[in-house]
Amino acid sequence: MFGLVSGLASWSRLRGNNDDDWIDRINHLWTVVLLTMFTVVVSSAQYVGEPIHCWCPATFTSAYISYTKHICWVSNTYYLPMNDVIPIDIRERQDREITYYQWVPIIFLFMALMFKIPNFVWRVFNSGAGLNMEKIATLAESTQMGSPDEREVTIKHIASYLDKWLRAHRQYHYNIIVRVRQRLSGVCCWWFGKRDGTYLTGFYLFVKLLYCINIIGQFFLLNAFLSIDYNLYGFNVIERLMTEGSWKESPRFPRVTLCDFEIRQLQNLQRWTVQCVLPINLFNEKIFIFIWFWLFLIGVLTCCNYVSWLYHIIFKQNRVKYIKKYLRMNDDLRTGADLKLCKKFANEYLRDDGVFVLRVIQKNSTDLALKDLLYHLWRLFKDTPYTTKPPTHAVEMNHKEKGEEDESFA
Repeated sequence: MFGLVSGLASWSRLRGNNDDDWIDRINHLWTVVLLTMFTVVVSSAQYVGEPIHCWCPATFTSAYISYTKHICWVSNTYYLPMNDVIPIDIRERQDREITYYQWVPIIFLFMALMFKIPNFVWRVFNSGAGLNMEKIATLAESTQMGSPDEREVTIKHIASYLDKWLRAHRQYHYNIIVRVRQRLSGVCCWWFGKRDGTYLTGFYLFVKLLYCINIIGQFFLLNAFLSIDYNLYGFNVIERLMTEGSWKESPRFPRVTLCDFEIRQLQNLQRWTVQCVLPINLFNEKIFIFIWFWLFLIGVLTCCNYVSWLYHIIFKQNRVKYIKKYLRMNDDLRTGADLKLCKKFANEYLRDDGVFVLRVIQKNSTDLALKDLLYHLWRLFKDTPYTTKPPTHAVEMNHKEKGEEDESFA
């Protein structure tokens, strides 16, 4: 048992994978862990001990009292302030029913699943680009602790692997369809083209959008589940604390409720109304307040992070600016020719996907590791210049084939 707890608490497990950024890990890892902990807490309060206590008439036997507690727990209770008169209309009582408290652990697990789905989609489909990003980032991170010789060998190995990947995923045929797709991928980063260098960037932005949609959807989910205006719940709590100055029982999570049930005795049907206490709502109220502020915080962070990634990917000048920063750290940009070659290096060799992979490596390791990696990629590029534009012989071959086809038709 101790080994299991220590394993769960280890930093390496809670840190997550190396193929995304820290905002993603807050969503698919820390939030999932948090919701799982809340599930355990609420489940313990529900199933270890008694989640509900009811004040029964003195005529009730122990069997009646046990039945009352169970029937009131499974069939919902309703809230009515102490000074209000209990309505005679049964439908009016039913409209006031509290229907969520039995299902809180289930809804927490469902919320955790929804936070995990975008990461699952990313992990399953990002390999479609032909690159194991997690291993690349992990190798780059491991160079921080190795000897200088091992570090140099590992960085060279990563640079060689990325160079082969970048050169392999290019266009080999040049026709009108390819040219149209290249033009579209240059304008819209959502065009998932492996050979156009936009697959990873477009797919990652799609996953980021899923994280944003999920967080916003969580508020509407809790609105429907709790049957309250949960969107503004945190602001209401702050306002109540500022005006009243103390923490009071909330009608959203009442601790004292009423329960109606019927008992059949031979041909007679007796209806009883008893007053019950829900100790579980002491936990539920604090937990849902914390969840509101947590969702609000990570919602703001996730949306800002998504806008930041959009800015860095959509505006192409950011790509060249990012590469220039690290090449200047290596003192590789000394002349105007180097600056022109740097643009070609970023736009035609690395392209969107290459720069994206470098950003992920930098976010999961250090600037020093990325600086050394770009040093070797720059030299590999200069030794064998690369371009995404169609080579001359390919264009000539296309024209020649077209001319031969025209002659054959003639």
